[in-house]
Order: sequence, then C-alpha cells, then structure tokens
Amino acid sequence: MLLSPRSSSSHLLAHAWRELASLMTLATPLIASLATASLMGLVDTAMLGPLGALPLAAVSLTTSALVIFVTGIYGFLSPVGIRVGHGHGAGDPDAVAGQVRAGLHWARLIGAGAGIAMAAALPLLAWLGQPPEVVAIITPYWLAIAAGLLPLSLTLVYKQALDAIDRPWLGVLLAALSVAANGVFNYVLIYGKFGFPALGLAGAGLGTLLALSLGALVHAAVCRRTPGLRQYFAPVVIDAPLRTRFAADGTPMGVQYALEGGSFAVAGLFIGWLGAIPLAATQVVMAVAVTLYMVPLGMAAAVGIRIAQAAGGEQHQRLRAIGMAGLGAVTAWMLIVTLILTLAADQIAGLFVDDVRVVTLAATLFLVIGLMQVFDGVQSVSLGALRGMLDTSWPTRVSLVAYWLLALPLGWLLGFPLGWGAVGVWAGFGLGLAVAAAALLWRFTRLTA
Repeated sequence: MLLSPRSSSSHLLAHAWRELASLMTLATPLIASLATASLMGLVDTAMLGPLGALPLAAVSLTTSALVIFVTGIYGFLSPVGIRVGHGHGAGDPDAVAGQVRAGLHWARLIGAGAGIAMAAALPLLAWLGQPPEVVAIITPYWLAIAAGLLPLSLTLVYKQALDAIDRPWLGVLLAALSVAANGVFNYVLIYGKFGFPALGLAGAGLGTLLALSLGALVHAAVCRRTPGLRQYFAPVVIDAPLRTRFAADGTPMGVQYALEGGSFAVAGLFIGWLGAIPLAATQVVMAVAVTLYMVPLGMAAAVGIRIAQAAGGEQHQRLRAIGMAGLGAVTAWMLIVTLILTLAADQIAGLFVDDVRVVTLAATLFLVIGLMQVFDGVQSVSLGALRGMLDTSWPTRVSLVAYWLLALPLGWLLGFPLGWGAVGVWAGFGLGLAVAAAALLWRFTRLTA
C-alpha cells in the first residue's frame, strides 16, 4: 500500500526526530571543539582592538586570504573523517588506522604547500591595491599565520579521526588547551610581559603559531599513547592504492572548498579597496559571526559522519532522515542568531573596539551578516550530508556558479557602482549563499528520494 504525501512526510519527520538525538550527541562536542578553536581569531581581535584600527585591519586582510588556504586544506583532508567513519561503522580498526596515516601523509604535503603559497602571495597585497598603511605593518603577522598552516593541517587529521570514532569530547579538551595557550602567548608577546618585548601585531601572529604547533604535538602524543586509541592511530604501512583513493576523494572536495574560500577572500579584497576602517569593521563582525557559525559547521560535520557511518553499516534508509534532522536544528539556531545580531549590533561591536567609525560600520554589517546566517547554515549542512555520501562533483559546480558567477559580481556591483560600500559587498555575497543553499539542498533530497 502506497503512502500518501502527507503520511510520507509524517513518516520522514518521525524518523528525523529519532535521528536528532544521535546527531546532537555527536554534534554537541563537535560544535564545542570548533567554537573553541575559532576563539583563536576572537582572542586576536579582542587583544589587538585596544591598539587601534590598523592592527585589526591587518588581521582582517590576513584572515581574508587565510580562508582560501584553510578551506582548501579542510576539503582535501575531509576524506579522513568520512572514510574513518566508514571503517568505524564497519568495525574495522585497521582500516581506520590506514586512513589516519594516509591523512597525515597528505596533511604534511598540503599544509606545507599551503604555507609556502600563502607566504609567496604576500607581495600581491600592494599590487592588488590594499591600504598602504596596512600593508606596511602586516608582514610578520601574515608570515606567522602562513607557517601555522602545517600544524593546523596535522591537527585537523587527528580531530576528524577522533570525531569519527566517537571520541569528540577529547577533541574539545585538546582544542581548549590550544586556545588557552594562544591567550597566554598573545598576552605575553603583544603587550610585552615577563621581560619579553611588546611586539603588538607581530606578537599576535607569533602567539598563534606557537599555540597551533603546541596543539599538533599534543594531539599526536595523546592519540598515539592513550590506551584504547592506539589501535586507531597505529603507524601502519599505507599502500599506493590507498593514497590514490584518498587523493581522488580529497581533490574535488579541496577544489570545492577552495572555490568557496577564494570567493570570500576576493570579497575581503573588495573591502580592502574601501580602506582601513571597513577592513577593521569587517574583522570585528567576522570574528563574532565565525564563532556563532561553528554551530552549523559542527552539525554539518556530525551529519557527514552519521551518514558515513550509516552507509558503512548498509543502513541507507536512514540517510534522508539524518540530513533533515540536521537541517531543522541548524535553521532554528540561525534564526536565533539573526535575531541576536540584529537587536544587539551596536553593543556587540562596542565590546571589541573604541573607534566610533569602526563601531558604527560594524553595527550595520552585523545586520547584513545576520541575514546571511540562515542561508549559510542550510548550505553547510547540505554540503556535509553530500560529503558523507562522497558526492563531490555537484558541490564543486555549485560553488563555481553561486560564489564566482553570482556572489562576487553582485557584491562588486552593489558595493562600488551602486555605492553601497562594505554593506553592498556582503549583501551580494549573501545572495550567492542563498543560491548555493537551494542547489545543495535540492541535490541531497534528490539523491535520497
């Protein structure tokens, strides 16, 4: 007997509700871990705010470029969590260990290559018309952050593996240690405490590099020496076919994430053309927005892992319910975030900087970014679901069209010819996000129909 559309929808809703508890069990520590890690950027912003708009502008410009490399790294290494999830779901610790070793191999290559590429891109800032007063002070911070991409890549492999074998709270603890170290290093090096010179912006970069390096070392030591974890992180030999499969899975994901991150970086360059004040305001807004965005990002990771585990356990009937449960939870959260950012924009901006010009513009940008959050949440969870199914070609095409052919041209049109400035740049980007969210959600529902 066929189900009516109404009964079919009720059936899906009931299944999604049952999956939500399992998702929240995994997503909660993932969100905590990601939010904790994102606090490094928030710490840099808060500690440099008293030094004025120029250091904040330098952090904003660095972050805009950094997004390309971090998102690309995340994409290239995403097969770690997915394939470890498959191995764990199938009860095969040897397969898990092999995927971890393959991930570490690629992390060394990709992290080092990304760091070198970012360092080499530094001279382009002046050529791309960025504010001279910002370019003049950015070099030490930029190079320190570029060097941090290698330890960041290694840490990402350990973190994804811990998440996929259902040990996410350990990842939260290790991330918290790194953030605490970053705060201590920044305090000492930015302001010159305990006999160290006051390095200002350069001190923030060095402090972040030291914290990232310490985090990678601690992750490796804990994962390899803790009883109950050793079997998953054993130094097994990985064969050429495994490396090839890993590269084949990771390359389209890396390209997709790099396309998305690259569009964000270009939007950051657009803001740089507007001057140091818009850059500083953007950094304040993004430091807050990125931290709040860890909820959908953590849920997206949880959805991807649960879908990978269900697929590894031959439970394909659960896939749509898992995705819908994640989408419902994230949409509710992002609506709350939008309301908060809209009602408390001035107060939030004033917590970070005293410059009235920066606060005023940041408050306006909070309204725009707040409206973008719902679309961003939907596209993140949809992408996580597709990643769990190892569907990579469609998201890559979506990123190319939505971000490069829609978001950036619209942002430029609204920001410059129409004179909306920074507000127009991010409004155009938000429209591109809306298109990406719709296309990715359509793809997921089609594949799980």
